[in-house]
Amino acid sequence: MSKTAIITGASTGIGKAIALELAGHYDRIAITSYRHPKELENTKELLESFGTECIARAGDCGNYAFVQDFVTEIASVWGRIDTLVNNAGISSVGLLTDLTVEEWERLLRTNLSSVFYYCHEVVPLMVKEHAGRILNISSIWGESGASCEAAYSATKGGVNALTQALGKELAPSGISVNAISCGVIHTNMNACFSEEEIEQLEESIPFGRMATPEEVAAFAAKILSSPSYLTGQILRFDGGFL
Repeated sequence: MSKTAIITGASTGIGKAIALELAGHYDRIAITSYRHPKELENTKELLESFGTECIARAGDCGNYAFVQDFVTEIASVWGRIDTLVNNAGISSVGLLTDLTVEEWERLLRTNLSSVFYYCHEVVPLMVKEHAGRILNISSIWGESGASCEAAYSATKGGVNALTQALGKELAPSGISVNAISCGVIHTNMNACFSEEEIEQLEESIPFGRMATPEEVAAFAAKILSSPSYLTGQILRFDGGFL
């Protein structure tokens, strides 16, 4: 039977790496991105070159109407959704008092509300099949909090709590829900840091370096292929940072 996955924020970084990693395991992969439509199309072309069917749509995952339309299209074309990877996310570095209300609400919509939106639309389809996998890409800052990243930390803490609660709620339906608590990953999200700051950050990681998106993707694939009894877990991937 053909397997279908949705991956949000799949134009670059971790999302793109997960999409390419899953191409060998899924026949159909739907991807989306908001800020990088050209890179999203590149991911689609790569997936199709591997023989994977792909639906790619540019849109805001923090917009419920877009999420509804996207999931409805996938269900209509492919008939089922086996896996959902909620990866889309943005960051904000700075003092809490410098953060505007608009920026706070944007972070909430993109990082946390989007996870709720996609789960809200996808879960009924999974319940119908009495099977499914949901994987949320979170952060160690959702566990411990990061100075000058209060809003980002709060949203990832919310993702972690949602993961644990939904894991319990959906276990009777045979659906597993887990999250990867990522440490510092070498992506464009670190572009706000200087080379010196990056060096200092890497020195504080016991493993001595950042992880690559491909390493996160390999870990994600292992979680998604694990027995469904693994659920409600926040699985840390941080090189020993915490």
